[in-house]
Amino acid sequence: MSNLDDEGRVALVTGAASGLGRAIAVALATRGYSVFGTTRRPESAAAPGFPLVAMDASSDASVEQAIETVRSRAGRLDLLVNNVGARLFGAIEETSVEEAKALFETNFFGTHRVTRAALPLLRASAGRIVTISSLTGLNAIPFAGLYSASKWAVEAYTESLRHELRPFGVRVSLIEPGPVLSKGRPAPLRARAALPAYEGAQRRALDVVLSGDDTGIDAGKVVDRVVRVVDSPTPKLRNRVGAAATWLPRLKMLSWTWYEKLLRRRYALDRA
Repeated sequence: MSNLDDEGRVALVTGAASGLGRAIAVALATRGYSVFGTTRRPESAAAPGFPLVAMDASSDASVEQAIETVRSRAGRLDLLVNNVGARLFGAIEETSVEEAKALFETNFFGTHRVTRAALPLLRASAGRIVTISSLTGLNAIPFAGLYSASKWAVEAYTESLRHELRPFGVRVSLIEPGPVLSKGRPAPLRARAALPAYEGAQRRALDVVLSGDDTGIDAGKVVDRVVRVVDSPTPKLRNRVGAAATWLPRLKMLSWTWYEKLLRRRYALDRA
């Protein structure tokens, strides 16, 4: 697909006020897309160079209103990028059902709300859906079990959706990055019921997670992969970005024993 082909096409990127979402939206705009971004509070966001639409992904009414805003202003929708998400860190025993529900409300049900509301427009245009997943959707992180579970749910959801939408010409893909360099990214939410039994191992594992925010792959590589997927006439379902996202899932498939040892070493789980 060339830039000329992109002229007149409309894209919606969720969570686009800053960070990766904003970078994706800017890249699409430079390719000729008319881009709408979403954020909970557009009035408090720095002007990104494209329209920001108010959307709370945990609210049916808010999502439906945002999609209606795009429809009324642009008349169509050709691309949806599901980017909005949250992180939660804590042992499974520490994590309440309410905290788990809140996380899934954003990461899974939020993705479902936006996708479902946008589908009539996307089917009409034979458009595309690109969902930002994570290496954690393939390889669970210790002390982030609920976060990993929410991403695994998104993986299954998207795989099924791809089959359902093929007859309409709607292409569906996942982007699965490893740790992404994102200095200034909010630290993961923490489970409130901290238990001393998990303190040492959990602290070491969290240090590894946070180091990924400072030393991970450049976010530009994720943006480039999104653009390549959008441009491809036959995009793959799963698109992994970064060395960790490439070799960790392979090792897991080849040998669980070695994968488990490597993961425990990576997160310093057995250190005294």
